[in-house]
Amino acid sequence: MRTRAAVLCAAAVVVAGSVTAVPAGASTQHPAPVAPAAQAANVSWKKCATTDYPTLQCASLKVPLDHARPKGKQITLALSRVPHTAKTSQGPLLVNPGGPGGSGLTLAGFVASALPKAVAAQYDVIGFDPRGVGKSTPVLDCEPGYFKPVRPDSVPGTPALEKANLTRVQSFAAACGKKYASVLPYIDTISAVQDMDSIRQALGAKKVSYFGYSYGTYLGAVYAKLFPQRVRRLVLDSIVDPTGVWYDDNLGQDYAFNDRHRALMAWIAKYDSTYKLGTDPEKIEAKWYAMRAALAKKPAGGKVGASELEDTFIPGGYYNGYWPYIAEAFAAYVNTKDSGPLEEAYDNFAAIDSSGDNGYSVYASVQCRDASWPHGWNQWRKDNWRVYDKAPFMAWNNAWYNAPCAFWPVRSTHPMNIANGKLPPVLLFQATDDAATPYQGGATVHRLLYGSSLVVEQGGGNHGITLSGNACLDKYLATYLTDGKVPHGHGEVDAVCQKTPDPTPLTAKAASTSAHGSTLHGLLGFHG
Repeated sequence: MRTRAAVLCAAAVVVAGSVTAVPAGASTQHPAPVAPAAQAANVSWKKCATTDYPTLQCASLKVPLDHARPKGKQITLALSRVPHTAKTSQGPLLVNPGGPGGSGLTLAGFVASALPKAVAAQYDVIGFDPRGVGKSTPVLDCEPGYFKPVRPDSVPGTPALEKANLTRVQSFAAACGKKYASVLPYIDTISAVQDMDSIRQALGAKKVSYFGYSYGTYLGAVYAKLFPQRVRRLVLDSIVDPTGVWYDDNLGQDYAFNDRHRALMAWIAKYDSTYKLGTDPEKIEAKWYAMRAALAKKPAGGKVGASELEDTFIPGGYYNGYWPYIAEAFAAYVNTKDSGPLEEAYDNFAAIDSSGDNGYSVYASVQCRDASWPHGWNQWRKDNWRVYDKAPFMAWNNAWYNAPCAFWPVRSTHPMNIANGKLPPVLLFQATDDAATPYQGGATVHRLLYGSSLVVEQGGGNHGITLSGNACLDKYLATYLTDGKVPHGHGEVDAVCQKTPDPTPLTAKAASTSAHGSTLHGLLGFHG
């Protein structure tokens, strides 16, 4: 799903995230059967401790660019590890934050520190930068500065705006094809899954456990499909609907994000004494769109136009811990014509640096390669105007985010059917009001993975819900990682946890709470 890097100041975080559409060319399947992962050499770990994660270790691993040609060109994966400390180890626990395009190196340290000590002590928690990402090599960066402001208004209300946006996304796709022609055919989910099995081999493990968020749930489900005999335990949190990869998933996401944006408007109305934007959510929403129209004409600080405003508020759909920050910026702009807080919010939540350029390049490369997209722009235009009529908040922003796939220079493959009856018990987590990966994804994967158990956060709208402050959810996770036990209920859901409370307006105390939540969501990011 869609991912975008960003940094939240004060009490918080870094972000990225999401979903996609596909190339204007014929689809081709991966060779059947998929080539097994190439045999990997053992890795040599070195200390790479940080203040937050003092026991973190790092290593690198060479794997084939094309696993069907194990002696051909090699690439390098960057790995991280927090080693087990218990006398008895339960083996490796691979972790992934989603994206595609998200770096997993720091996530290993976070997961090891956020789990109960007695649980974390039993595992070697393994993070990795997937091929093309971060400290792995080669690193993809198709068009540096692609998100530099001010971009054209995302809503193509005139032929000139549509042309400007089309020219931009076509340029990005062409740049990727020119710079990485020999690499792009191998930047996809199946290749990343084969890399994961090479990591398993390099660790000397017969089986691995896996814990993935967002797109990482699809990555984990595909690994389990191709290597079911290698799966010891499998945790999937905020689950991609594998039947909509990726075009349909993106369209469905737009409706869900519109609902979360309206939930933010209702939250602002609740705190009129703080924000002074009114008590009627619909009227507050009208003020937001009026702000958008004004910024389309005169960008704040010469950098926050209409598209950048959307970028700044989209993170609120991923994690409600950001609501107080973006609500303050909204109120300042509307009530006192002060654009400073809005410019600051853009810098903290939406501005893209070189790491973000890299993440987006891999995001596009994987999603455009993974699945077939509409072959003509007319279909995109028709579908996205239809969505916009009912869910305008993110419809066209998301469309352009994924639109390079309509012009991708590499032929697409077919999504993996992840249905699986060969696994040990699997634990699934899903919030009912998640926007990035709507609830249906969790319900669908629950049906497709025979014997899996689904734990639902009732009323929750955040994306990435375990290790984020909900003790009920975390208890199920800790139990499963300790002894493999999962809850069993009746019907579609096996266990229900109530959501954590929504945030309150900023105070010194409020800004210091939910440390795990803000840290996790900084690692997971937006759009993915």
